[in-house]
Amino acid sequence: MNTPPSNHEINESLKLFVVLSRAARAVSNCIADNIRSYGLNPTEFAVMELLYHKGSQPIQTIGKKVLIASSSITYVVDKLESKGYVERTASPEDRRVILATLTTAGKDLMADIFPGHALAIHHVMESVTSGEKNQLIQQLKKIGIHAQQMQQ
Repeated sequence: MNTPPSNHEINESLKLFVVLSRAARAVSNCIADNIRSYGLNPTEFAVMELLYHKGSQPIQTIGKKVLIASSSITYVVDKLESKGYVERTASPEDRRVILATLTTAGKDLMADIFPGHALAIHHVMESVTSGEKNQLIQQLKKIGIHAQQMQQ
């Protein structure tokens, strides 16, 4: 039989939620500033990063992979296309599927800016040791998996 949580346990969970939320917001804001310095917004960068690391992707699946509402993907791809960084191509396997692909200019831009972006993330995270990073990764995964299971 499950014992109901104590007020202390509930208050710890509330505090953890607030601290986690504030830390995530601070990190996101810092990284968003870095991304904007390259003339992109965070959503555009997320799409370009996906295409840079994973290659061409069906437009319909990009939203799930970069945590963007599917209704926004067409707009983001349109903006990146107008900047000359992304192009739409028909899938060779199924011409009904439209792929987003980085252009040469998009690949060159990502090759130029991604190392600085990765370094900016490292600087944000350098206040914790390598061991602490691994512990945080495991603990946050555990929380995320539990939260996902609760939604099912």
